[in-house]
Amino acid sequence: MNGTRRAFLGSALGVAAAAAVGTAPASAAPSGRRRRIPPSGIGMHLYTMRTPLATNFGGTLERLAEIGYATVGVSGRHGNSAAAIRRMLDGTGLEAVLEHVGYDIVTGAGLPQALEDIHTLGGRWIVVPSLPGSLHSPAGYRQVAKEFNRAGQVARDAGLKLLYHNHGSDHEVVDGVSLYDILLAETDPHLVGFELDLYWAANGGASAPGELFVRHPRRFPALHVKDMAPDGGFEDVGSGVLDFPAMFDTAKRGGVKQWLVEHDAPADPFASALASYSYLSRLRY
Repeated sequence: MNGTRRAFLGSALGVAAAAAVGTAPASAAPSGRRRRIPPSGIGMHLYTMRTPLATNFGGTLERLAEIGYATVGVSGRHGNSAAAIRRMLDGTGLEAVLEHVGYDIVTGAGLPQALEDIHTLGGRWIVVPSLPGSLHSPAGYRQVAKEFNRAGQVARDAGLKLLYHNHGSDHEVVDGVSLYDILLAETDPHLVGFELDLYWAANGGASAPGELFVRHPRRFPALHVKDMAPDGGFEDVGSGVLDFPAMFDTAKRGGVKQWLVEHDAPADPFASALASYSYLSRLRY
């Protein structure tokens, strides 16, 4: 897609989305807001695109690149090898920055191969997407912190870094202790970071992301930018109720490098991808 057509689609969608929610498009943000997300930092977490990826992996990547996305987070290979995905990425100009890898693999014998695969993909981070329910207790999270420190050292030795992706239950307070705070406090910042899912942080009643960035500087190199509908469901980024400018105000202190769009259940993945990109590319905060 040429630049003129891409700009037209993004502009048209931004105006339409603004009309739908009764607000000005992001490009019309107050003049005092000058900061923007760097184009190289706007990515798509591929879980959003799992349905089209299952039938046409390469074509889906091409369409994301045409929209304007610069990076992706890999979440499910749909029968492709890491090398095959890398070839498809290289053909589109997209860069894979991370891959989600199960807790059992990261804490087990599969870690070296997983790290090798991330190198093949061209990524920087190996991300644990969730934890087994059996560990949902303060004692369990303290054990997780120890496992993360161990695996984080192996990842660091391989030139990568281990991150953890949160869900709502990670922010629960159990026996007077925040489970997420245990991970923040008991993992080594040099070995373990976090891919903060903004929707689940808000849904779980955690501290505001902007506060987390200040309290734990440089711990959050990647974000899942996911919006919340008024009823608590999922929404395209910029069309829901979450205050992203406020969240991003201290993102630099938090060490944020990647803003990865995610929608857990989009009715039309490509329309959702376009709407979210349009908002983030025009956002000033």
